[in-house]
Amino acid sequence: MMVRALAVAGAAVSLLGGTIAQSSSALPTTPPPDKIVIDVATVNGSGCPAGTAAVAVAPDNTAFTVTYSNYLAQVGVGSKPTDFRKNCQLNLRVHVPQGFTYAIASADYRGFAHLETGAKAVQRANYYFQGSPQTDSLSHQFNGPYDDSWQATDSVSVAALVWAPCGELRNFNINTELRVNAGTSNPATTTSFMTMDSTDGDINTVYHLAWKHCP
Repeated sequence: MMVRALAVAGAAVSLLGGTIAQSSSALPTTPPPDKIVIDVATVNGSGCPAGTAAVAVAPDNTAFTVTYSNYLAQVGVGSKPTDFRKNCQLNLRVHVPQGFTYAIASADYRGFAHLETGAKAVQRANYYFQGSPQTDSLSHQFNGPYDDSWQATDSVSVAALVWAPCGELRNFNINTELRVNAGTSNPATTTSFMTMDSTDGDINTVYHLAWKHCP
């Protein structure tokens, strides 16, 4: 488990495709100037062992970034039977100044994949607040042959943004998953993998925020 507190500029909470009631106040506004703090309450999962995930918030408060250093799913030569699927759950505690709330407007995922002919991989994520139902998973599939960097984006239109209740502190959970399937490739002689990590630390997952005033 890694716990890290981050100072930034502030508000309340939302997610992609959730079921929390939407506020009736104005459309998204500019980020508030006041500082906020995001505490990483817990980081759990086979894709993010202790000490291998870090969260940082943009100075302009429009996004936060998660960096992984050991997020790898693979099948084939050199892999274990459980390596085909890796996951990570981030539990974030967001401290918001009075008068604002925010939503996750989009999420950008990046990494590298090597998929043999016939192999397939899936990147999947869902988002929810503590005490609320999990959202449906948003997923992106990649088919072999593939040997390159990859990027996938989950996005929500302004009209569909779901905002956290104003004045309440609820932990925000992000569940991500990488899954690799050998398909028609031969796992006895080949290896296929998908990663959300990087040896130079420049592969990040970015979550873009939308802000508005509470009524």
